[in-house]
Amino acid sequence: MIKEEKIISLLGLAQKAGKISSGELSVEKAIKSGKAKLLIIAIDCSDATKKSYNDMAAYYEVDLYEIFSKEQLGQCIGKVYRAALAITDTGFTNAVKKLLNS
Repeated sequence: MIKEEKIISLLGLAQKAGKISSGELSVEKAIKSGKAKLLIIAIDCSDATKKSYNDMAAYYEVDLYEIFSKEQLGQCIGKVYRAALAITDTGFTNAVKKLLNS
């Protein structure tokens, strides 16, 4: 539980620092331009959405994690709901990955 709270606050900080792309077009652009370092998708997004992001992440060699609901992901960054987020900063990416893998 504490780990989740740390991830939530890190995502909030990354958003404030302008290091997060959210929303379908913005995330896709970040991945295809090579800016995305880490992709986070919601556990409750549709199978088609999951497949689309999984394929994109595999092709562009971006690590992908499935955590939180769409509502929780949105709340992390002060938005209504989000199916996916791309972190574009190496420092934030490493910090989030460390928590996700622990």
